[in-house]
Amino acid sequence: MSSICAQENQKALGLRVGLYSVELSYQHPLAKANRLEADLGLSTYGVSASGIYQWVWNIPSVADGMKLYAGGGLGLGIYSSVFAAGILGQAGLEYNFKFPLKLSLDYRPGLYVIPAVVVASDGICLAARYRF
Repeated sequence: MSSICAQENQKALGLRVGLYSVELSYQHPLAKANRLEADLGLSTYGVSASGIYQWVWNIPSVADGMKLYAGGGLGLGIYSSVFAAGILGQAGLEYNFKFPLKLSLDYRPGLYVIPAVVVASDGICLAARYRF
C-alpha cells in the first residue's frame, strides 16, 4: 500500500500555457496531500515567477487518477519595465495517466500590491507535465 501512496504525489516538470502566457512549471511533493509549484513564465506583458503551496485531493468517484487542487502563494514579475509583486491563489483539476503524464486545467487570480494595487489573472491555463 505504501508504494501506491508514494506514487500519488510525484515530482513533475512541464509547461503551463494560457491565452497570453507560457510557463515552465515544476511541482515538488512536500507530503502525501500537498506540494509546491514553482513557475517561470513569459507573457505578452513581461516575465514572471511564482511559487504556490497546494493541497491535493483525490476524487476517484469521478475517475481514477483525477485530482482537485487549490492553494496560494507569491508572484513576482517585470511587466512593461515595472517590477510587480503580489499574492496569488490557484485552483484546478488534474488527471494523472497510468503512464508518467499529467494534464491539468487551473485558474490563478492575483492581487498585486507593488507598485500599485492591481487585480490580475492569466485566465484558465492548460498544463502538461512529465511525472518522475
